[in-house]
Amino acid sequence: MKNRKIAHAKPQRRKESPPCAFAPLRELLLVCLLAMTCSLYAQRIISTAPSNTEIISALGYADKLIAVDPYSSKIPGVPQGLPLIDFASPNAEAIVAMQPDIIFASEINRSGAGDDPFKLLREMGIHIIYIPTANSIKDIYSDINQIAQSLHAEPKGRAIVQGMQAELASIAAVGKTIRQKKKVYWEVSSFPNPVSFGSGVYLNEIIELVGAENIFAKEKGWFSPSAENIIIANPDVILEMFYEAGNTASQGLARRPGFQVIKAVKNKALYMIDADSASRTSPGIVKAIKEVAHSVYPEYYD
Repeated sequence: MKNRKIAHAKPQRRKESPPCAFAPLRELLLVCLLAMTCSLYAQRIISTAPSNTEIISALGYADKLIAVDPYSSKIPGVPQGLPLIDFASPNAEAIVAMQPDIIFASEINRSGAGDDPFKLLREMGIHIIYIPTANSIKDIYSDINQIAQSLHAEPKGRAIVQGMQAELASIAAVGKTIRQKKKVYWEVSSFPNPVSFGSGVYLNEIIELVGAENIFAKEKGWFSPSAENIIIANPDVILEMFYEAGNTASQGLARRPGFQVIKAVKNKALYMIDADSASRTSPGIVKAIKEVAHSVYPEYYD
């Protein structure tokens, strides 16, 4: 059976969109957006995606948030009781009444047709900054620096990025020493159909960083793999981000027809990776990378 391509597949409970087809325009977009906001000192901030919210919090600006998306409400540092807004269909009147200085939006807020849900607010003079979809770790660094620049917190942004780079360099140094590379299947979501990824996704970069191989590295972007192809690839390790209803990671996969012959299932090498850390392109991605490293190669990273 062939794997099914998914145009916009992503974790069901998370907010990050699949890789953008216009990655080469990313830097130009960031520069243009920065130019529009370089003179703005934001005291009243709205964030529409948890990745942006985590970056804002890491920069020390969480106390300036006046409204967030529903998934950002429990992020450490975010004030309790903030208004939670549906940014797919924002209430322009309610948002204007909050008097925001700046809104950090995500490409995921746009509809499939590319419509801008904040067009009316933009026309009313409110600064809207769309943070492009991060397809690589380098893109995550760019997002951090761009938000930091918009908030006039460049030194803090650089410090965060440099700290991340140092930690990942340490992990990569170990990964490069590994000769017997394990084959990894990473299932991002299992409902209604399995969702995984190939090249061009930052999660694939994580697998390679720790010294392993993605069984679907030859695929592009996000897609739905067939059970037959997972079984044929016979991964040494399986990573998941969500439990199947009522089951632990090992129980859910072990019960799938035909999966009992897979090495990872027979050897009980099935691990849960923190979904928030793995699905949010923010400084928290370091936690997910460490979990992957310790899960796939405990003999190297423990």
